[in-house]
Amino acid sequence: MRRFYILFMLMICWGAQAMAQAPEQTATAVLTDTVQPDTTRQPNRFQRFKQSITKRINDKLNEPYDTTRDNRYWWRAMKHGKVNFNDSTMGYPRFLLFCYRLYKWGDKAFNSYDTTYVVSTGKNWKLTLKNQNWMDNFVGGEGDDHMIFTSGAASNIGLYLSFMAVSVGYSLDVDRISGAKGTSERLEFSFTCARFTAEMHKTTNSGRMDTRVKTAGSDWERGDKLRALRRESMGVSAMYFFNNRKYARAAAYCYSKFQRRSAGSALAGFSICNFDFKIDPEQFTPSQAEVFADFGIEHVRYTDYCLKGGYAYNWVLGRKFLLNLTGTVGAGVKHVHSTKHMASNNTGALIFGGNFALTYNHKRYFASLQSNINTSLYVSSKRHFNYTIADLTAVLGIRF
Repeated sequence: MRRFYILFMLMICWGAQAMAQAPEQTATAVLTDTVQPDTTRQPNRFQRFKQSITKRINDKLNEPYDTTRDNRYWWRAMKHGKVNFNDSTMGYPRFLLFCYRLYKWGDKAFNSYDTTYVVSTGKNWKLTLKNQNWMDNFVGGEGDDHMIFTSGAASNIGLYLSFMAVSVGYSLDVDRISGAKGTSERLEFSFTCARFTAEMHKTTNSGRMDTRVKTAGSDWERGDKLRALRRESMGVSAMYFFNNRKYARAAAYCYSKFQRRSAGSALAGFSICNFDFKIDPEQFTPSQAEVFADFGIEHVRYTDYCLKGGYAYNWVLGRKFLLNLTGTVGAGVKHVHSTKHMASNNTGALIFGGNFALTYNHKRYFASLQSNINTSLYVSSKRHFNYTIADLTAVLGIRF
């Protein structure tokens, strides 16, 4: 517990030192830009509180303290904002030094770039607002019988918080804001460094879909928009960048780096994703219900285990714009889980993915327009399924 307390105190002291410097810089700028300051205007309550806190921090940081270089010097220096990990005489405890050296090793091993191509933004935190408009398509059949489900566009809005390489976010459909019944949501977690990226997600959509069915010897029958199919997907994936010294995925999708010169990279990784589709026959007309009973697919659940590869490229369009295109393809094993109408079995799996991003940077602010499409195929001697998710996402954010 004491070790975590020490780390917490270090963060407070570093933050306090930055806060103490910021007001001084602001005051200097105000005096420089103002020709005739208004001396009659009194500070409000918030300004007086801020001045009081700033004075206390400055007094604490600047007060004299014992500088004897013993094994407690690091503690006294930390309370006055004078920490220096590169000073071998600070007397740091072994745990603190281990954490620091581990961080430095990890940063050098996994997050080093050729600065001719990629540079840091200088900020560790990011707050991002995303508006994701997405739709999914489910195609399946058996023999000469076919069905197509196409959803309407679901509009989700969500917040994402990022610290260095880690990002977590949650989005839900806009209708919930007005109190309507929710139909879609998405939870995401990602870790992105120079060498690789790893992602986890969970997506749910039960929105209304346009249904079409076709039996042998008949024409396509279009049904009403029905809330007949609940789709859930949950997965984890990782991708390694071979040209990681010059290509930065973080510049296009995480906004923690600036790509200064155009560069691309070959990709390789894996993907594990579970898909769960539940059909409610009561939502159909009698004729449609009969068709789906013949298909025997009221509930389909399978998991893809795939190795995948591809290529990604960042085009630098001037000083502030960046365009990214990424394409991947994967193959592996599809495990079909046992349900009421389907026995457990294994078959081959194919997945395809494409990503597009146009990113704009202005100092600490950024904006982006993105599009992603992912397709999973299932083909056996009796049945075939194809599930696709596509989206168009607008992003606004700030680094701090």
